[in-house]
Amino acid sequence: MTDSIQAENIYRKVTLRLIPFLFICYLAAYLDRVNVGFAKLQMLSDLKFSETVYGLGAGIFFIGYFIFEVPSNILLEKIGPRVWIARIMITWGVLSSCMMFVSSETSYYVLRFLLGIAEAGFFPGIILYLTYWYPQARRGRITALFMTAIAFSGVVGGPLSGWIMSSFAGMYGIAGWQWLFLLEGLPSIVLGVAVIIYLDDSVVKAKWLTDEEKTFLQSKLDADAQTKVHLPIAKIFTDVRVWLFSGIYFFMVMGLYGIGFWLPNLIKAAGVTDVLNNGLLSAIPYFVAAVAMVLVGKNSDRTGERHWHLISFSLIGAVGFWLSTLNPTNITFSLIGITIACVGVLSSIALSWSLPTAYLTGTAAAAGIAMVNSIGNLSGFVSPFIVGWIKDVTGSLTGGLYFLAASIACSALLVALTKRLKPVRQ
Repeated sequence: MTDSIQAENIYRKVTLRLIPFLFICYLAAYLDRVNVGFAKLQMLSDLKFSETVYGLGAGIFFIGYFIFEVPSNILLEKIGPRVWIARIMITWGVLSSCMMFVSSETSYYVLRFLLGIAEAGFFPGIILYLTYWYPQARRGRITALFMTAIAFSGVVGGPLSGWIMSSFAGMYGIAGWQWLFLLEGLPSIVLGVAVIIYLDDSVVKAKWLTDEEKTFLQSKLDADAQTKVHLPIAKIFTDVRVWLFSGIYFFMVMGLYGIGFWLPNLIKAAGVTDVLNNGLLSAIPYFVAAVAMVLVGKNSDRTGERHWHLISFSLIGAVGFWLSTLNPTNITFSLIGITIACVGVLSSIALSWSLPTAYLTGTAAAAGIAMVNSIGNLSGFVSPFIVGWIKDVTGSLTGGLYFLAASIACSALLVALTKRLKPVRQ
C-alpha cells in the first residue's frame, strides 16, 4: 500500500467517525438559532410584536454570543472539547425549548440573549476541534462538509418547522410556534449527552485509532504547526490579520442571517401563505447551496487557492440578493435570486475559515478563531435589526436586500486586501 493510499484511508476513517456526528450537532444548533424565523409567521400576530421588535430579539442573541465567545473557546481548550461541547449543547437545548414561554417583548429579549450566552463557543469550538485532527491542506473540504449543516438545517428545518406549526397548532391549548420551540430544542439536549460518550478530545485519546494511525496523524499536525504564527493571546486583539478575518466574516454573516431570518418572509411576500408550503419551498436554496459548498471546498483544496474562490463566491452572493429584488411578487424569480445568494454566501463562509486556521496555532488559535466568529456574528444582531427596521419604514424588504447585497460585496473587498499583506515571519 502506497503512502498516499494509506493516508487517504486514515483520513477517511477519521472523517467517517467525526463529521457525520458533528454535522448533526451543528444542524441542531443552527436550527435552534434561526427557527425564530419560522415562529415569526405566527408569533408576531399572537404577541402583537412589530417587525422591529422581532428583528431586535432575533439579533440580541448575538450580543450574548459575542460577550462569551472568546472565554468559551479558551475554556474549551483548557477543559477539553468533549465536556465543554456537551455543556454548551445541553444548556442551549433547554433554553431553546423555554422560548415557548415568551409572552412579552422583555421575555423575548431575555431568552434570546441567554440562548446566545449558552451557545457561545460551539461553532468556533468545532472549527478549533477540527484543527486537532486535520492539517491545513485538508480543512477546506472538511470544513465545508461540516458547515453543510447550515444548508441542511434549511432543507430539513423549513419543512419540519412548517409541519410542526401547522400540525400541532392548538394542541393542548399550545400555539404552533410554541410547539416549534419545544420540539426543536429537545434533540440538542439528547445530542449533548451523546457528545460525552462519543467524542474524543484528541488524536492521542482516540481508542478507535491504532498506534500507527495516531503517530501518522500527529506527525502531520506537528508539521502543520511549524508553518503557523505563535502569538500571545494579548496580541491576537491587535493583530491586523485577525481584524481583517473578523471583518470578512462579519460581512459574510450579514448575508447568512439575512437569508436565515427573512427567507420565510420573502416566500410569504411572493404569495405563499401556507406555512407548510413555505417551509418546503425554503428548502430549495439550502439544498442547492449544500451541494455547492462541498464542490467549492473540494476544488479549493485541490488547487490550493483560497482568495479568488472567496472573492468570486462573495460577489455571486451579492448578485443573488440583487436579483431577488427585481420581481419580489414572482415566487419563481424570487427563489432563483435567493438560491444564487445562498450558494454564494454559504460557499464563501465555509471557505473563509481556511484563512485564520492557516495562520494561528495553540491557545492563540482558540482565542483568534473565537474572536473572528464573535465579531462576525455581531452581524447576526445588526442584520435582522436593520432589515426589520427598513421593512417597517418602507413596507418592503427590497431596501433590506440591497443592504445585504452591499454587505456581502464588502467581504469580497476585504478578502482582496488580505492578498496584499506581507507574510508574518516567526
